[in-house]
Amino acid sequence: MPRRQLTMPKTLRGQIIVIILAALVVVIFGGRTLEKRVRDSYAVPNLENAAEQVKTIATLLSNAPASERNIILENAHRAGLDVSLAPNSVVESFTTSPEMQGIAEKTVDFLFPPDGDPPLGGWRAFKDGRRVIAESVDDDTMLLFFGFPDAILTTTFLTQGFYYFTAVITLITFFFVFAIKTVTEPIKRISKAAIEADINDGSQIFEERGSIEITSLARALNGMHNRIQTMVEARTRMLRGISHDVRTPLTRLRLRTERMEDNSVREMLLADIDHIDKLLTESLNYLRDDYATEEIERVDVASILQTVCSDFSDVGFKISYAGPNKLIAHCRPTSITRAVTNLCANAVKFAQQVDVQLIGEAEGFTIRVIDDGPGIPDSLREKVFEPFFKVDAARKDSDAGFGLGLSIVADIARSHKGTTQLCRRETGGLIAELRIPNLAHGPSLSNTPI
Repeated sequence: MPRRQLTMPKTLRGQIIVIILAALVVVIFGGRTLEKRVRDSYAVPNLENAAEQVKTIATLLSNAPASERNIILENAHRAGLDVSLAPNSVVESFTTSPEMQGIAEKTVDFLFPPDGDPPLGGWRAFKDGRRVIAESVDDDTMLLFFGFPDAILTTTFLTQGFYYFTAVITLITFFFVFAIKTVTEPIKRISKAAIEADINDGSQIFEERGSIEITSLARALNGMHNRIQTMVEARTRMLRGISHDVRTPLTRLRLRTERMEDNSVREMLLADIDHIDKLLTESLNYLRDDYATEEIERVDVASILQTVCSDFSDVGFKISYAGPNKLIAHCRPTSITRAVTNLCANAVKFAQQVDVQLIGEAEGFTIRVIDDGPGIPDSLREKVFEPFFKVDAARKDSDAGFGLGLSIVADIARSHKGTTQLCRRETGGLIAELRIPNLAHGPSLSNTPI
């Protein structure tokens, strides 16, 4: 018959129970072993034993005639016991432990209280700076016992303290390892996957392994990702369908308008038709997700930027490029071209001079589009990345667009796990920064200076 292999429970509750049971086994055997080793290796003083010795000698003295008490004391001295007789009133001169030592002893006595009735002056009494245990001999006399360490332990501590110590260390160690391996690491893995998740990626984002609770969480997050992706795809299909259906009557409307006589009404109608057509075109461009599905390639980013600048320069815009002649990186070339084109198109509408900078870094590359235009208020620099948001107060123009250009740039940056940022230029204008990390494993950037 095959031997069954013991496995860890799949639920966190079961694993915690196993951890507690294993800790109890370690505490029982570990505490007993530690106690035996300490007792065999060290002569540990015992407070209750010392008090019992004093009580025994005091009993002998109380039952002995006055003439024989000195003999009993001498025999105790020969046995190495530092004992002496004193009036009962001496107990009023007893002091307690020093402050820090007293706090520690009170804590020990609270957790491990001494056994039996306390001696005169209590368990932790001092006389002339020396620890003392006192027991009454008769109505006028008491026995003082000196000569043992200041830090003396109780029987309860010596028998139970090792188990408490072992239990605390064991439970902390076991639960620390358990928390890291079973709870912390899976949650960190899920958190990292959530940060790096791409809504356009149809593959499983969260790895479904670990305890039942962690697996259920990962499965629920994967299900939520799939539902969001389905919802986005349905919305995209709907908007594309609407845009396509609107184009047909819009085309008929244009043809009928062009047949009208030349007058101001005809020109206004054609201008409105062109405006609607541009809105549809930009909306469809925004809904295109080719920047998310495009394959990552090893390309010359400097060449892409130089081409974009040349295209704008050819139609009369003052735009220049500054950076290395060659910078090889892994990215989505068509998406980067589209992002830089949108940034430049946005800049040339409101500025006289535009500068495009490329900076190569070990962890990626940074593209900066710098213009000398009116800029954007600080309070609106995050909102301009929202779809269809336009800063009319800062940048007014009849051809200012529909507020989708920067949204597309932000989406392209996110698809590269990069960032976009708008900064104020010290001499006036705006700096649009696109930071793209290295998407390849190992070194992928190389540049040749001008």
